[in-house]
Amino acid sequence: MSPSTHSSRENSMRRALIVIDVQNEYVTGQMPIEYPPLDVSLPNIALAMDAAQAAGIPVVVVQHDLPPAAPVFAIGSKNWELHPVVAERPATHRINKNMASVFTGTDLADWLAANRIDTLTIVGYMTHNCNAATIYEAAHRGFNVEVLSDATGALPYQNAAGKVTAEEMHRVFSTVFHSNFAAVVGTRDWIAAAEAGREIGRDNLFLSNQRARGLA
Repeated sequence: MSPSTHSSRENSMRRALIVIDVQNEYVTGQMPIEYPPLDVSLPNIALAMDAAQAAGIPVVVVQHDLPPAAPVFAIGSKNWELHPVVAERPATHRINKNMASVFTGTDLADWLAANRIDTLTIVGYMTHNCNAATIYEAAHRGFNVEVLSDATGALPYQNAAGKVTAEEMHRVFSTVFHSNFAAVVGTRDWIAAAEAGREIGRDNLFLSNQRARGLA
């Protein structure tokens, strides 16, 4: 990359890749990600991290902590540890959290401000929980937000309110994100945009509804 090209990209936007909770619990533990399959999302997380490193985009690695007696994500347990795909790659900044949003109880907001970051790219798990909480809060704080749909993932739920498959969960949340809160894009398309310093646009609520009703 030439100095002039690098300067142009820095001036156009300042991205950070936020890698959320890629821990063994979601791979070999008690809450395995189902959709997209792990053999899709994990390689794409690796691809995004490698591309960010090559492009000079800072990488923030996030790890979820629960008390040692917790049934999942128990601090110090094997399932709490970062998956090797993430653990073996460099990170610019590391965060441990105990709430869904990466902003809550952490130094993320201060770190982003200190590094003049205006765009957050979200990968990791889960689409509908920690990713969603982070995406909503980031959007409300005024950040541009991007979500790599094939480098994130969901699992199924069933409770008194209903039953949802992992595919439904991921598809519905991704559609909601793209309608208002974040640009949802595939990893390879994101890499091309990041290399060009190009912003990826999200849709809007009105047009999303109009298309669903056959009016646009």
